[in-house]
Amino acid sequence: MLSDWLSKSLDAASASLPSDGRIHGGHYRIEAPGVLRLTPDHVSPHARACVLSAGIHGNETAPIELLGDCLARLEAGFIELGAPMLVILGNLEAIRRNTRFVETNLNRLFRQGLDQPGDEADRARELMAAVDTFFADHPQLPRLHYDLHTAIRDSHYPRFVVAPFADTLTEPQQWRWMAGAGIQAALKQHQHSWTFSHYSKHYHQAQAFTLELGKALPFGHNDLAPLAAMGDLLLALLSGLSPREGQIADLQGFAVEMEVFRESEDFTLCFADNTPNFTEFAPGEVVARDAKAGETRIGATPLSVVFPNAKVELGARAALLVAPVALDMD
Repeated sequence: MLSDWLSKSLDAASASLPSDGRIHGGHYRIEAPGVLRLTPDHVSPHARACVLSAGIHGNETAPIELLGDCLARLEAGFIELGAPMLVILGNLEAIRRNTRFVETNLNRLFRQGLDQPGDEADRARELMAAVDTFFADHPQLPRLHYDLHTAIRDSHYPRFVVAPFADTLTEPQQWRWMAGAGIQAALKQHQHSWTFSHYSKHYHQAQAFTLELGKALPFGHNDLAPLAAMGDLLLALLSGLSPREGQIADLQGFAVEMEVFRESEDFTLCFADNTPNFTEFAPGEVVARDAKAGETRIGATPLSVVFPNAKVELGARAALLVAPVALDMD
């Protein structure tokens, strides 16, 4: 059933699945299209109330396949459910079309009081309500949200994590889990960004992260072998067990120093379209030009570019410029 939930969530013409049923160690309930609640019979002593989301950008398919593999293992009885889970497929129509979004970037809409119209805004409100209810139903458990993505370009660190800005501090244990799961770098945000992981951290004080797990490719073209350790982490969370830990020193830390915004139609990034994430630029180099905002030039310290995208909507962020930091300093 759980594997069917993934495929039928994306089939708009499909007959609806049963809304609830039994799984190994607990039961499931389909709460909305692409929203699955897993509730264990017995909560493990190490369990967290976990939100696992993927497909917030519709062309980022590897995390969906990875979640599907984990759910198939649960359904087959290879693991037993030991923690409450909310599993989410985000932008269903964009996933069907294999596009990043349909009207606007869903991953900039997760803020309370959102009054923006449109299908993606409606989906953001639906997902925020689902997260609110889920965390409220498990007030005694630590809260965790992993929002799984892939990047639109290559990267010097193919697997990296973004820690949203919020008053809630990152537990050092989370960095050790990331290192044990094959994550290579970690980026600390410097201000509110209204992403899905930020929503859970800012409004629910959860340990919450956006995980970039390779490059965005169509279904069937993903190599999940490099994500095996991340799969083990997700299986441990489903089981309510403590995941394998690595060394924080194995993660390269970064922090945002500057954001580049597209303020006009006449905007360009001053480097090749295939420039990988975490490419370093030397002092004095110009990285962007905008007819309204002017040019963005690197100052006295080298900075690396992350998430460059010259085709974002007007007023949206077109790149981050980041510098190395120690991860044990929050």
